[in-house]
Amino acid sequence: MDDYQKEIADLEAQVERLVEDEGDARTIAESTMQLEILKAIYARATDLYTRGLKDEGLRYGLRIQGYGDWTIDNVYAFVYERSVELEPRAHSAFVGGIKAADFALMLNP
Repeated sequence: MDDYQKEIADLEAQVERLVEDEGDARTIAESTMQLEILKAIYARATDLYTRGLKDEGLRYGLRIQGYGDWTIDNVYAFVYERSVELEPRAHSAFVGGIKAADFALMLNP
């Protein structure tokens, strides 16, 4: 389990505790939204990372954009930062935008 998976698992446990303890509905909703965003970013980062292991062009694109070598941390940073730059919309549209974004295309110079 890497640090990102641990963060997601910790947040899932926190949300479950809040629900079980009948915690504040707003806190539960916000934590759930954060969890969905983190899961979407992590899924896209790991997918891109795997693709880049076989694609020198993706690795080159990451380097020239200033993210360094092809590591999961650097790819995650790239996907995270590009996700934040997506046009702000309603939560479900934002998560959908992360899932639909072509991060590999964003790496091509």
